[in-house]
Amino acid sequence: QLAARGFFAPVVEPRLRRPVSVPGAWAKLSLTPLRAPAPAPRLGEHTAAVLRDWASPRAGAPPPADSATRAANRRRPFDGLRVVDFAWVATGPLTGRLLADHGADVIRLESARRLDPGRTLTPWAEGKAGPNRSQGFANYNASKRSMALDLAKPEARDLARRLIATADVVVESFSAGTTARWGLDWATLSRDHPRLIYLSSCQQGQTGPHAHYRGYGSLAAALAGFYSVTGWPDREPAMIYGAYTDFVAHHFASAAVLAALDHRRRTGLGQHIDLSQLESSLHFLAPEILEYTVNGRVEPARGNADPRMAPHGVYPCRSADGERWCAIVCEDDAQWHALLEAMGKPEWALDPRLRTAAGRKAHEAALDARLAEWTATQSAGALAERLQAAGVAAGVAQSCADLHQDPGLTARRAFAWIEHPEMGRTPYETWAFRMGEDSAPRRAPLLGEHTREVLTQVLGLSPDEIARLIAADVFV
Repeated sequence: QLAARGFFAPVVEPRLRRPVSVPGAWAKLSLTPLRAPAPAPRLGEHTAAVLRDWASPRAGAPPPADSATRAANRRRPFDGLRVVDFAWVATGPLTGRLLADHGADVIRLESARRLDPGRTLTPWAEGKAGPNRSQGFANYNASKRSMALDLAKPEARDLARRLIATADVVVESFSAGTTARWGLDWATLSRDHPRLIYLSSCQQGQTGPHAHYRGYGSLAAALAGFYSVTGWPDREPAMIYGAYTDFVAHHFASAAVLAALDHRRRTGLGQHIDLSQLESSLHFLAPEILEYTVNGRVEPARGNADPRMAPHGVYPCRSADGERWCAIVCEDDAQWHALLEAMGKPEWALDPRLRTAAGRKAHEAALDARLAEWTATQSAGALAERLQAAGVAAGVAQSCADLHQDPGLTARRAFAWIEHPEMGRTPYETWAFRMGEDSAPRRAPLLGEHTREVLTQVLGLSPDEIARLIAADVFV
């Protein structure tokens, strides 16, 4: 599949004097393809060119902003943008949510007849299942409107086309060929809507021998090879928690949509974005891939160990309420000596064989065992603070409950608690960046909550037209 899509790109590294295969384009944009990878720059290689650019007059430099410009800039970035979102589960919905939280009108098309699997996932409020009670779905779909539409019916597909005609962006995540069978694919829609930006974000992309394979992020993470390098060398592969590729691919998808919007602003043209979760997530395995393509070595699973640093692990700590752990890393000899001071220089740690990183790595198992004996007498939080103050990299292995009490996350307003009609007051994640405007999310929609609103306010349907479509059982 990767070969058929030309994913790996050859880069000629001057020092190696031969091409090296590296992860290539993480999305295929129909009008503005990503540039081919180039060798990393040598230290200072472009200094002279950058200095020349700085010394040149900046033609067309914008004047200082006046009060009207500053007021306009306080608008949210995507005010006035409309998005039709019929993506499932996580990658597509999270991409739509980024736009919705920052001003776009994002309308989800979904049906109770074929429920988005995201609406069936735990956690459910109060442990009670229901299509409007999944907090995972709510978190991925905050700030959107929901329109119930059974796309199996021709009348529903006609409404979808009419709605898309009013939109700037479409987001979908079906396996290749599904939207074409409905006449809702890029090739069909763009004939009459050349400004449309259309994101397809299925597991393995729109082309290639595996394009029709369906699956979730947990399967894509296995295909990508993440499980082969997680876990311990003497045990079976360990799964990364959750649908890992969903939670990284949406960042690539969002960047591609923003680039396409910028291109349309300058040219008036939309385009198709073919994003493969598998391909975009492989960039997070680039060091392991290069270890093979450059050196011919396959990276093994190492647990928490590092190829060079020791100690490098997660160690048990004292707790009255279950297991608590503290991650500790010594990147160099100076940090090791700081850790020695923090431990009170126990006799075992003064062993001359532990003075160097190579020595500590050679005796890592014994070092870890003795270090764990000491950490087991310490409180995780107090230990992490003490080691950080001494210049040693350390941190508590926090639980999900800990995150809601974390002072740093609280100060950053990482969670917004919002009332929901069925779930009550529940937490939504906010974005890790701020752009000067209030981007707090609105609660997630109930299934079909905004159907009539969209029909009347966006599509302009009359009561008689709506009644006819209700009789045809379209809004389910």
